[in-house]
Amino acid sequence: MENKSTIRTTATVSILLLSVVPTLISLPVTGSAAARNTQELVRQADEAFFAMRYELADSLYSLAQDIHPETPGVYWKLSRLYVGIGEALPPENTEARRPFFERAVVFARTCTEIDPDVAEGHTWLAASLGVLSDNAGPREKIKRANIIKSELEQALELNPHDDVALSILGSFHREISDMGWLEKVFAKTFLGALPEGSREEAETYLKRAIASNPLVIRHYHELGKLYRDMKRYEDAMEVLGEALTKPVLMKSDVRRRENIKALMTGLSKKL
Repeated sequence: MENKSTIRTTATVSILLLSVVPTLISLPVTGSAAARNTQELVRQADEAFFAMRYELADSLYSLAQDIHPETPGVYWKLSRLYVGIGEALPPENTEARRPFFERAVVFARTCTEIDPDVAEGHTWLAASLGVLSDNAGPREKIKRANIIKSELEQALELNPHDDVALSILGSFHREISDMGWLEKVFAKTFLGALPEGSREEAETYLKRAIASNPLVIRHYHELGKLYRDMKRYEDAMEVLGEALTKPVLMKSDVRRRENIKALMTGLSKKL
């Protein structure tokens, strides 16, 4: 049985949907009218997403998907949304987060199947596989690592300025470079081929991500962690301080800001 809070939320979303998509009542849902309806729904869904009204965004994207199911952009945006919903939950709630990440993978794959030339489909497939891998076993992580790298490279071939792909590829290089020699030998021997990664490449990609979109907190946070790993503490403090001047664009940015503050506190003791 639904609780009162759920009923109120559902009712609120229903009222909002009636107010933002009245054209659905009067327009046919075939041909050019369906395309116009889809574009308007996606526009309104984007507004809801960036306002962090995730339930409304989900409802609007889903309506657009129902009206025009062959629109690839709807699917990568649904993938982005579900990654955002999952990441907004506390990291320790792995079981609660997993279904959102699994659905994000399905949506992104659908986008790449409809149109493999949409860069964002590959970007968000990599992103959703990455967050889903957080609690996977070693063999599965190695298998996904190669797929993730391949998807990011495809995304950047299609759009060299995709800041999300650049940022994730930077993080990918940082994590691979942080693996010890014995871990890499074990991985290659028992788990299969391991992608190459270096801190220099990580820095290059993260700086490119910042140049492409200087408003995203994640890009600075990841570069700050890289500089910490490289013992470039002053550079880390500068980059992390810059991160705190950026707007909160995702619900997960609230927790990321707290992580940045804690990281800066630890770094200040090293200076």
